[in-house]
Amino acid sequence: MTISGVMRTGEVCIRVMDLDAAREHYGERVGLIETLRDEDGTTYYKAWDEHDLYSLVIRPADHPGIEHVAFKAVDDATLTEVAAKLDALGFPTTELPAETMPRSGRRFRFTLATGHEAHLYAEKEQCGNGMPLRNPGTIPPPGTVRGMRVVRLDHCLLGGGDIDGNIPVFKDAFGWSLSEKLIDHETEMTLAMFWTGSNTPHDIAFVRQPDDNRFHHASFLLESVNDVYHAADLMGYYDIPVDVGPTRHGITRGATIYFFDPSGNRNEVFTDGYLHYPDTPTLVWDTSKLGQATFSQDNTPRQSFLEVLT
Repeated sequence: MTISGVMRTGEVCIRVMDLDAAREHYGERVGLIETLRDEDGTTYYKAWDEHDLYSLVIRPADHPGIEHVAFKAVDDATLTEVAAKLDALGFPTTELPAETMPRSGRRFRFTLATGHEAHLYAEKEQCGNGMPLRNPGTIPPPGTVRGMRVVRLDHCLLGGGDIDGNIPVFKDAFGWSLSEKLIDHETEMTLAMFWTGSNTPHDIAFVRQPDDNRFHHASFLLESVNDVYHAADLMGYYDIPVDVGPTRHGITRGATIYFFDPSGNRNEVFTDGYLHYPDTPTLVWDTSKLGQATFSQDNTPRQSFLEVLT
């Protein structure tokens, strides 16, 4: 699959209530690399195998949740083109100058139908992954990979009322594919949507919720199921609150653990899943198989997983 246009979810900015605890969680426990820190305490992180300067941003606040999600376009011309499509589709954009987010180029800000602030950008400073671009080898320098051994930001799941209203953004403006969806088996109403702009099962997902602008989780990719169990051992050792796992999803087929940061924002570590191509049909699950769709090893849905969002 040739990845072009809008490539991926490139940045998630979340609110945290205790910066010191959040920095310990994301930096020491999850193992992300701190790359920048603002005067107000806003802190920027990348995973070891990401080249961009940051993919996760934590901001001090008096309540948890998501500040914004940002999508990376392949180049500046595409950025202009997609912003024009969003305007034409009824999602008015506001151009933000370069350095609105540090060491990042100009952006377009818009609001999703689910009430989430979204950004579209094409340029961000790259700092590499610790390996040279010529004769890079196979592993980064010792000590680079820490904590839960996160490879990169994988996706996020957001909640809101009008998840159908986001279809024009991802289908028509971004050109992404609807990889999977969950529907009510009696009414056929869509309850969750999974969108991909790449070969992954999903780059972002939405779940129908009564309140807009809700945050379910940010997910970090691991290399293997063995790393999932390593992460679980760390969660036990450091007494990190676990929501679900280790287990496997039916939707996406990924191996997973869900856990919480000190502010109550849910995180996920994730691996495996399947390869998606443009000719892969949309996979449909219904609520008669809700347990298998969510957690396929014991086929048991968890109330906290379905209802707790920030």
